[in-house]
Amino acid sequence: MQLALSLGRRGLGRTWPNPAVGSVVVKDGVVLARAWTHEGGRPHAETQALAQAGEAARGATLYVTLEPCSHHGKTPPCADAIIAAGITRVVSALDDPNPDVAGQGHARIREAGIELDVGICAEEARRDHAGHICRITEGRPYVTLKLALSADGKIGASGRRPFQITGEQVRTRVHMFRAQSDAILVGVGTARADNPQLTCRLPGLEQRSPVRVILDRHLRLPASSYLAKTARKHPVWVFSGGGGEPSSATLLAAEGVEIIHAPVGERGIDLQAMLQELGRRGVTRLMVEGGARVAASFVEAGLVDEVWLYRGPVTIGADGVAALDRLPLTAVTQSPHYRVRATETLGQDTLTIYEHI
Repeated sequence: MQLALSLGRRGLGRTWPNPAVGSVVVKDGVVLARAWTHEGGRPHAETQALAQAGEAARGATLYVTLEPCSHHGKTPPCADAIIAAGITRVVSALDDPNPDVAGQGHARIREAGIELDVGICAEEARRDHAGHICRITEGRPYVTLKLALSADGKIGASGRRPFQITGEQVRTRVHMFRAQSDAILVGVGTARADNPQLTCRLPGLEQRSPVRVILDRHLRLPASSYLAKTARKHPVWVFSGGGGEPSSATLLAAEGVEIIHAPVGERGIDLQAMLQELGRRGVTRLMVEGGARVAASFVEAGLVDEVWLYRGPVTIGADGVAALDRLPLTAVTQSPHYRVRATETLGQDTLTIYEHI
């Protein structure tokens, strides 16, 4: 199952709206086949593994990180393929909360007389499939907030002067996380001030860049920005409240930017409504990368499922930009709603992962 989980992670950020599943076929202690769900959610991991194993799958055990589907979607049911292949035992990590499955895949396998074990490595599988589960149960993507802080708790220097807080190992980890995310989000203030790329720039993974999402109530994103100029290569979705000059919408659309109208609340774009729209579009994993006001808004709204907090050894000073704008950092680090799941050292920097409970 650990092998199946590691295989499934290869599809993170590429399989949405489907889950990133891994599958392994084993017989007499020998791994016959291994597979993972491919781009766009098909073909499914189970059917690929069974095809690799061929006739040797008869009498074998199939390991899978999520309940095999039991319904006809874009592909036939994986449960039927497992039965037809002559598999005699299935080891599954989790029930799938998708109403189209919801225990029916496991039930079909049992009814066929196949031995079934459910719950192996369930907690790890639940984390890997958190995006799929959140979208199915709450209608929105799983939200991870990334913060890089100086030793004195700042995320940037005053006046948005360039300031390197963390080292190369953190940079690599962040870009890998971008590759494993369906979408990445920043506010228009960050987009205008930093003119970011928001892509994955690890060698060989450039095509795994996420959809770039911008919160831009008044359509202030320049059509000359890097984001707009690369929108046809890597999609850019701008959530707007309907304000701004009509010409701005025309210029952005001409560059390939998709403008999505969203409700506006007292403090800007309605985040819950925005997340629900992302969910409807199939997004399962959203990385929120900045800036301080956007981060604070997500935390304040109770919409952050995980916080990845990187800390560097440098000090910026009292005039630096606070991590969560109007909120103290303790709104996460000392909140009864979050607990530390993991810590890691990355060169001179540290990573602490907080998860919502």
